[in-house]
Amino acid sequence: MIIEQRIIPHLWFNDQALEAVRFYTRVFEDSAIIHVTKLQDTPSGDCDLIVFALSGFQFMAINGGPYFKPNPSISFFVNFDPSSDPHAKEHLDRLWDKLSEGGTILMQLGEYPFSSHYGWVQDAYGVSWQLILTKDEGEPRPKIIPSLMFTNKVNGKAEEACLFYQTVFKQSRMGEIARYPGGMDPNLEGSAMFLDFMLEGQWFAAMDSAYEHPFSFNEGISLMIECESQAEVDYYWQNLSSDAESEQCGWLKDRYGLSWQVTARKTDEMLFEGTQQQRNRMSKALLQMKKIDIAELEKAFVNQK
Repeated sequence: MIIEQRIIPHLWFNDQALEAVRFYTRVFEDSAIIHVTKLQDTPSGDCDLIVFALSGFQFMAINGGPYFKPNPSISFFVNFDPSSDPHAKEHLDRLWDKLSEGGTILMQLGEYPFSSHYGWVQDAYGVSWQLILTKDEGEPRPKIIPSLMFTNKVNGKAEEACLFYQTVFKQSRMGEIARYPGGMDPNLEGSAMFLDFMLEGQWFAAMDSAYEHPFSFNEGISLMIECESQAEVDYYWQNLSSDAESEQCGWLKDRYGLSWQVTARKTDEMLFEGTQQQRNRMSKALLQMKKIDIAELEKAFVNQK
């Protein structure tokens, strides 16, 4: 079953999007490629644009060229719940073996204070996954949860950011929070060791990390907001955009450096349902925009001057 989402993680690849998505849909259960389309003659050449679902959770991927790469500042928790799956540990180990082949281990698979079985891996395509055997307590969480790591200049701001996002999005609330105790230098006592929160009915996680990391939020993984109207596009753009120089083609960066795409469900549907000529006209019009203009994109689609 595919979950209905307003916020969809978007993965940027150089030229391996379709290869990566085919790999993911093989190794994750209940997974499928939903749509594949091609945009021609973009600044990155011809681009595959793919919508897919892993364990019912939707993603989008694009071949965007060598400009950005995913990094561990955004990773994805994959929850294995023994209360609903008696073979959860074996399923976790099987997925771990497949994701770690050719990848980089960020935290070894093993026992930790927060889980009896957990590991963090960056796969061969650069996407990071946190596989965890969940405890049979508290409110259930979905299979896959995007996780934000606040590092470098925004370290210590995870809780602040989560509270800010809840002022912007509907159906939002805090979940659990665990804070760093004293003596865990360089992490500041009281900052977020882990927290989770809900936006638009979807769960997200976040943490602070004061260690030196060679990465921070970038366009390699962005969060795409599916809007129903121009008014919604305008609302999210006004409330989230905090860096005018990063505004392009519906992309923006917020005050914490996190990349968002504010798009419209109707125009996205046209990209997958139209002819190649219609898609090319839409993408050419989109390249001239910062915030998207739904009416202008629809005109480009039908070739109306």
